[in-house]
Amino acid sequence: MNINWDAEKYTSDFSFVHQYGSGVAELIDAAAGSTVLDLGCGNGALSNVLHDKGYLVTGLDASKELLEIARSAYPGLAFIQGDAAGFSLPEPVDVVFSNAVFHWIDRERQPDMLSCVHRALKKNGQFVFEFGGYGNNRLIHDALAEVFSEHGYAYKVPFYFPTIGEYAALLEHAGFRVRYAVLFDRPTELKGENGLKDWISMFLKTPFSVIKDEAERETVRDQAAEHLRSALCQGGKWYADYVRLRMKAIRL
Repeated sequence: MNINWDAEKYTSDFSFVHQYGSGVAELIDAAAGSTVLDLGCGNGALSNVLHDKGYLVTGLDASKELLEIARSAYPGLAFIQGDAAGFSLPEPVDVVFSNAVFHWIDRERQPDMLSCVHRALKKNGQFVFEFGGYGNNRLIHDALAEVFSEHGYAYKVPFYFPTIGEYAALLEHAGFRVRYAVLFDRPTELKGENGLKDWISMFLKTPFSVIKDEAERETVRDQAAEHLRSALCQGGKWYADYVRLRMKAIRL
């Protein structure tokens, strides 16, 4: 599932996405000089982190806007545009890494994506990733569903948030051996006094397509934020109720 990103605002106001991804990168134990594909590289910030660790990195993303920022910020790195569920590489790599991407891909396309990753990896290559897991942002989505209903609309969660067991089965079917898996809560601070409303505007574009009037969209965002103030605003700071699925698998 692709959306049109406000690439500048994403880079300036939602830097926590790649900052938390640095921890995921610690699961990679390949030798310096190993080749790495950063799948869904976005603005390239984590590609550069991997480069600084001594890896030979190529970033791939579907967003032209984010890739423009990546190429401008990190001109020494290679970035290519492509679909995570429909890409191929000239040569297989030692590691495929991904952060905060796979929940954007519909459940039906997950096997296609995993097949692409399998083909992109050398035998015994490492597949290291993190994305939204079961229960991710449940408070936010439940509040939006309630407010949508009050306005006469149906709310559909536009993401795929699996359990460990569900995703491990997909990996094994695709030809991987799971080496590490954890599902954990990670409340995440959002920037600014309108942090939650801004987060909704940035990441939840698809559900709002059923609401044609922009003024009504703003009202829905405001009402959802108010519904969540007692649960997700602490000491004047907004938080998102993230749950992350972090895994490492080996290509057989």
